[in-house]
Amino acid sequence: MLAVIKVEGLVKRYGAVEAVRGISFAVHPGEIVGLLGPNGAGKTTALECIIGLRCADGGNIQICGIDARCDTSAMREKIGVQLQSTALPEHIRVREALQLFASFYQRSTPVAELIERFSLQEKADAAFNTLSGGQKQRLAMALAVINEPQVLFLDEPTAALDPQARRELHRVIQDMRASGRSVLITTHHIDEAELLCDRVAIIDHGQIIAHDTPAALVGQAKTVSRVVCTSDKSWDKTALLALSGTSDVHIDNMKVTISSTAINQTVIALVHHLDAVGAALVDLQIRKPSLEDVFIELTGRRLRD
Repeated sequence: MLAVIKVEGLVKRYGAVEAVRGISFAVHPGEIVGLLGPNGAGKTTALECIIGLRCADGGNIQICGIDARCDTSAMREKIGVQLQSTALPEHIRVREALQLFASFYQRSTPVAELIERFSLQEKADAAFNTLSGGQKQRLAMALAVINEPQVLFLDEPTAALDPQARRELHRVIQDMRASGRSVLITTHHIDEAELLCDRVAIIDHGQIIAHDTPAALVGQAKTVSRVVCTSDKSWDKTALLALSGTSDVHIDNMKVTISSTAINQTVIALVHHLDAVGAALVDLQIRKPSLEDVFIELTGRRLRD
């Protein structure tokens, strides 16, 4: 399958600082790929180099078969972009902004259709500075797809949004994939990457340190599964360490976290232990390794450090 985005050996320097250090990846038709990493990892710099907002110092970039570093005009007809913040004149109205952006391209989606698709009917004639954060993001997404692009680039699209607005924007992004578009998204939200992305490239210090599907990345984790259990009696750490499969135990008042290399055996043994000591099971959760566990293993720090 031919890639709609193909990046090879991308490098970006600022003086002696190498912000992007030779990254390579591809995005295929109808696929969402996430660049996941903490702030300052190089995600936004890489994206801005790919779409031509910054000049790369090395590497090759192809978008829809176009050499993006040489033919930026042709490339921009094929792509849509939503940056972290959208700067528009305060008093421009939603409908006017869409009409203005439509005039920039050879082909465009009818403005009325975009207003309906992105649930902007009630704000179609409202000034930009009166919109909520979620409404501004929906408008930004409408502007990004107004030229019917084959590829979407989204830079932290849900940053600073409340949970409801995030869910709405996630639905819009999933609809974009369902329509056959490819999406490259940067994020530092673990849950967002797991929910939206077909593949994830974990970036740290300007390098891709892991790249696979979320499930495959989690499957490679060295972190063991954990049983988190609350009972109505105090715990005996020695007895818990003797349970089948147990590798570590952490007790916090009436709650215990048991790390296990054989989760099924540990849960069964734990239930038998509770019965034997006459303790009631208040709550029990099984926590599998997560993308955040993978990130910590690879980098030695949490995602938001």
